[in-house]
Amino acid sequence: MHAPLSEAELKAFLSSYPGWAVQDGMLVRTFEASSFLSGVAFVQKVAHAAEAADHHPDIDIRWRKVTLRLVTHDAGNAITALDAQLAAGASRLFVGH
Repeated sequence: MHAPLSEAELKAFLSSYPGWAVQDGMLVRTFEASSFLSGVAFVQKVAHAAEAADHHPDIDIRWRKVTLRLVTHDAGNAITALDAQLAAGASRLFVGH
């Protein structure tokens, strides 16, 4: 089981990764791609990273906008290091989309 991030850890993450926010107890960010297909390509990259980490975000695709929502269910629906790591990875993967 994974421990929830402390308030200080969560604040540090949010200050290091602009665009991410906490909404309804989840890490959330909407990315806007240059085109629909670019957004789908980004989702494919995130999906591969999520599968490798065995930690899967909720993904919503609406035209060029891709919203990721992350929370760790087996930690009582808390934000953990797993969520922060996948969010940071998604931010890096988005470059160029």
